[in-house]
Amino acid sequence: MNPQAILGAVEAQRTWMRTTLRALVEQESPSEDRQSVNAAVTLVEDVARPLGFKARRHQHKAFGDVLELNLTPQSRQKPILLLGHLDTVWPLGTLKTMPWREANGRYWGPGVLDMKAGVTMALAAITALKKLKQERNVTLLLNSDEEIGSTFSRLITERLAKKSAAVFVLEPAQGLAYKTARKGVGFYNVEVTGVASHSGVDFERGHSAILELSKQIQTISNFTDLKRNLTVNCGVIAGGTRSNVVAARACTEVDVRIARADDAAHIERLFRKLKPSDPHCKLTITGGINRPPMERKPGTVALFKQARKLAAELGFHLDEAATGGGSDGNFTAALGIPTLDGMGAVGEGAHATHESILIEHLVPRTALLAAMIATID
Repeated sequence: MNPQAILGAVEAQRTWMRTTLRALVEQESPSEDRQSVNAAVTLVEDVARPLGFKARRHQHKAFGDVLELNLTPQSRQKPILLLGHLDTVWPLGTLKTMPWREANGRYWGPGVLDMKAGVTMALAAITALKKLKQERNVTLLLNSDEEIGSTFSRLITERLAKKSAAVFVLEPAQGLAYKTARKGVGFYNVEVTGVASHSGVDFERGHSAILELSKQIQTISNFTDLKRNLTVNCGVIAGGTRSNVVAARACTEVDVRIARADDAAHIERLFRKLKPSDPHCKLTITGGINRPPMERKPGTVALFKQARKLAAELGFHLDEAATGGGSDGNFTAALGIPTLDGMGAVGEGAHATHESILIEHLVPRTALLAAMIATID
């Protein structure tokens, strides 16, 4: 495996990568719009077929299709699972205010960083290896519901991961670094049912759901334990109807982040132990941890060390990082499959109006992805 040859093979695709990435960005694909996501799926499928991929589309009535692309030049080799998604957070029509453009050494546009550049990089990496006759078994899985929880695609991701030698996640880099750890993510909804009354005429008969919720929020907020890297945030509250009514209902939406798998059971116990301070009020608690943490384990560390070595041979330094955000890599890492994340583009502004990628890093990072695919047994 010659890293410089791979770099040259990727460099030869610079114009193709720009054209393909622009087409993907300009095909808007919000998670909630099945038809638009499927149009993006078809676009990628049409690009992938000439590379020798066999395509399978997993259909769902509510979400866009999950695209599974398999390349199997060797009969008994476990594949590398390249993991990404085609859905974005941006609603249809965003291109009118955030059009594709090239300026200041960047490509700009909705979804360009998170993560249509990563998809383009995967296709370019495979093309480079094919030209150099260094193909290996690869599965490219592009999910359609990642930005809204991966409720449909998770089982597909986990099934394919169990058959794979390693998982490379095409999410954006953390600065310039690959990601070797991610926090697990949870969501809880805490609802209080109180007793309504007229605040002027029958104040004493009321039992305020808002007052009870405020006490619960204080308790819930104290679940945060920074020493164990566990955070709990009551990010949304709602309740009441009018100022002259003692509120009969109030609720809060709670975000939970955990760094260790054991903390999933710990935080679950804390939520289930909540009791109303006012016996006339009722608590209803739903939710839980929906993405386990991606912990920094030996298999992932070994992948990163290999990536850092190859990066040096390609002429740049590679760091590792941890992040509080979750990805589909959380699922595969929790299964014990060596998983390396953040192998997509370098940029900034994911989910923000300044979303963009740095063009200078696109070719070398794609070459590193290709080199990793070629050298992992």
